[in-house]
Amino acid sequence: MAHPVQRERIEMRVDTEIKQLAERASAALGCASLTEFITTLIRDNAPRILQQESSIHLTNAQFDHFIAICNDAERKPSARIMEAAKRLDAEGF
Repeated sequence: MAHPVQRERIEMRVDTEIKQLAERASAALGCASLTEFITTLIRDNAPRILQQESSIHLTNAQFDHFIAICNDAERKPSARIMEAAKRLDAEGF
């Protein structure tokens, strides 16, 4: 027997214009409710947004420059970089 899905509530207030826009878009997609529409938007868009925010895209030239700097034994990381690295380590990254 499958376990029931635990549901959470998201409450939000929007102005009338935004609600009407969402209702029209929801109807255009054939969603049964605003909840279905918003859930679909989150499920379809959140993974892409999170991927974009956790990735760094560089050109080959930018990457080569980055590697050259990393390999330069004369350069030392700044105090700000070292502090950021410590925070990332503490957060498990």
